[in-house]
Amino acid sequence: MGCAPSIHVSQSGVVYCRDSDGSNSPHQTTAASQQSGALSGFFIRTERSGSITGCRPLANKEQREPGYSIQEESPAERSRAKGAVTEVQFGPMKIHQDPIQVLLVFAKEDSQSAGFWWACDRAGYKCNMAQTPEAALECFLDKNHEIIVIDNRHSTYFDAEALCRSIRATKSSENAVIVAVAKRPQGDHKESSVMPLIAAGFSRWYIENPSIIACYNELIQLEFGEVRAQFKLRACSAIITALEQSQELIEITSEDNIIQYVNPAFEVMMGYKREELIGKEQTEVPKSDKNKADLLDTINSFIKKGKEWQGMYYGRKRNGDSVQQNVKITPVIGQGGKIRHYVSIKRPCNENKSDKSHLCDRVQAESQTGSSQPRRSSIARIHSMTIEAPITKVINIINVAQESSSEPVAEALDRVLEILRTTELYSPQLGSKEDDPHASDLVDGLMSDGLRRLSGNEYIFTKNAHTIHSHFHIPVSLHDIPPRITESMENEDCWDFDIFELEAATHKRPLVYLGLKTFSRFGVCEFLNCSESVLRSWLQVIEANYHSSNSYHNSTHSADVLHATAYFLCKERVKQSLDRTDEVAALIAATVHDVDHPGRTNSFLCNAGSELALLYNDTAVLESHHAALAFQLTTRDDKCNIFKNMERNEYRTLRQAIIDMVLATEMTKHFEHVNKFVNSINKPLAGLEDNGSGNSGINEDSCNTILTSPENRTLIKRMLIKCADISNPCRPLDLCIEWAARISEEYFAQTDEEKRQGLPVVMPVFDRKTCSIPKSQISFIDYFVTDMFDAWDVFADLPNLIQYLAINFKYWKCLDEQKLRSLRPPEP
Repeated sequence: MGCAPSIHVSQSGVVYCRDSDGSNSPHQTTAASQQSGALSGFFIRTERSGSITGCRPLANKEQREPGYSIQEESPAERSRAKGAVTEVQFGPMKIHQDPIQVLLVFAKEDSQSAGFWWACDRAGYKCNMAQTPEAALECFLDKNHEIIVIDNRHSTYFDAEALCRSIRATKSSENAVIVAVAKRPQGDHKESSVMPLIAAGFSRWYIENPSIIACYNELIQLEFGEVRAQFKLRACSAIITALEQSQELIEITSEDNIIQYVNPAFEVMMGYKREELIGKEQTEVPKSDKNKADLLDTINSFIKKGKEWQGMYYGRKRNGDSVQQNVKITPVIGQGGKIRHYVSIKRPCNENKSDKSHLCDRVQAESQTGSSQPRRSSIARIHSMTIEAPITKVINIINVAQESSSEPVAEALDRVLEILRTTELYSPQLGSKEDDPHASDLVDGLMSDGLRRLSGNEYIFTKNAHTIHSHFHIPVSLHDIPPRITESMENEDCWDFDIFELEAATHKRPLVYLGLKTFSRFGVCEFLNCSESVLRSWLQVIEANYHSSNSYHNSTHSADVLHATAYFLCKERVKQSLDRTDEVAALIAATVHDVDHPGRTNSFLCNAGSELALLYNDTAVLESHHAALAFQLTTRDDKCNIFKNMERNEYRTLRQAIIDMVLATEMTKHFEHVNKFVNSINKPLAGLEDNGSGNSGINEDSCNTILTSPENRTLIKRMLIKCADISNPCRPLDLCIEWAARISEEYFAQTDEEKRQGLPVVMPVFDRKTCSIPKSQISFIDYFVTDMFDAWDVFADLPNLIQYLAINFKYWKCLDEQKLRSLRPPEP
């Protein structure tokens, strides 16, 4: 605007200036000689007044309101009056706020305008005054005041709301606070609403009160309230600029996972335009199918608790391509101490060499600052697995390298191990089929989904499912169980429990009875808030949908797995790791894990083109069906809906845990689950034990951190149900032999049907005319059971199971050495 620093003259000839002695007294004079350079209707308090001659005070110190004196001002207030720069902390930013500028817009000078003038003087603000809307707008555009006070008491002079709208139309007003001075209601006049002023763009109103103290308090509250908030918002523009220019992909979402921001780098890499994403839920954006099924659960378990998560993640571009990214997700705590935003920073893994070098440097720097886990010591006491996948060998080599490495290198290798444990490198390398045809057939039959035939020959999966067989006696409660059944369940909490005795006593329906007793022991009804009658009906429905015609996969197998699960849940370290939700999920998962099993393998169903294989895309066909049907049967009728009284979020958590455990019984990821359990839980625990043996003992806090982290609890639950599912070789010998007979018969029946229908024979060794049952058991124990139960024993302390396993393996070996193919040696 080019105003002179010492003096400005209004249309009425009033000049505001500052005394040279620092008293800040406004003066009034006729200044026709200086009027030519002045702006009509415009007043400014200036920094110097020494060049002004003949000024007379508009209001001197004695004319201030009673009770106001400089002596009453604190040292801080006197310092403020000098216009000192204020330092403001905004997160990690330290920013400096210049003295506040105030624009007063009053058509005529009166006690109210003088009150604000003196209040500005006391607060140390720079103050401008204007009498017309034109002068006010021009002054604001030049000075960008933080506070604008507009007189709204006299509509005859100018339209205050129109002036406010004009100011708000300018970009500069984005961070300005505009106050309307409103007329004080007289007598019985009803106080008017503030809404028209808010609609016009005012920030608030001030009921007229010429008291300097009242005006001063109003301005101070504005400074430390709205003005300070707007000042911080202005600083955000620098942060937004940094986000916009960043080469890393940045995404910001709300606490409800609504996308609020993506930067240009995100748009370029992922192929989306910003407007296509902002406002959408993250669930609406297509996800890559290359990520593990449980990865999102792991991420959510971290960030929902306010913890940062970092790891590898596949993002899906707009064109459908997947891109692997190093992702860091940070929760941002806001109002009320709650999470209000999530900030995701993503870096594609196919960066150029210099970028990768920079990333490595940063990783090393982070490790040197102690952000990684403590260095592990020797893990020599961990059992060395006989079947090692390539990833296991890599991890072992890294562990050995850590022992002789410096602290930063060892910690950086810890980070490498964390990344490796999220990959798909856990399948072992077996020998050729000629080396061990039984093992090869078992692995092929149990760990693959088979080969689809091109003949169009389809296996139609037909059954009489979803029915309740009412002709079976079902107890009204635990007190209504017949004596023979009660007697057969007396030792149900022992590992030597005879499930076949209970099967005979219940006429092949042991699941309801054992389920009632086991669920009662663990307080499941209390946890689910359901009655025993609802639980009884649910158990009846589930058992009715197991096929009693199957020699192995029937309700007796389900009851046996339930018994093993309950036994494992009582082990001290398992109890230390899992919470009530985990326990209930494990018991329910064990109960339903094979519901409606057709007595055929996944490979058979895929080769036959069954309806289920088509439905589930040849992937985890039976396990997906068991989980889905279990919830369908449960929720379709309130009489058996054990979940109906649960709170929604609790139900979703429980449901997810049940599904995850049922899917874990699928054998294609058997070795992955076992290796992850060993590398993520057993080996770190062994490292703590090694450290503790030389010091004051194991670090309980570190141990609990390993045992109770969400991802490790998931691994423990998977391992638990997997061990329960194939625990037959660890049962007492007579029970082990009976289970071997049953599974062999089921595989024989499948081979017979494959030959009848002209389907590929998945497991040729299971030909009832030529099969050696001892060899099949030896191979199964060697390849699937030994390593898994060794690892489970290290964790849960199960020496009796390991002893039974050794006895049973020796029994099968003895039969095989005698060239016997039967279950038992011949009668003498």
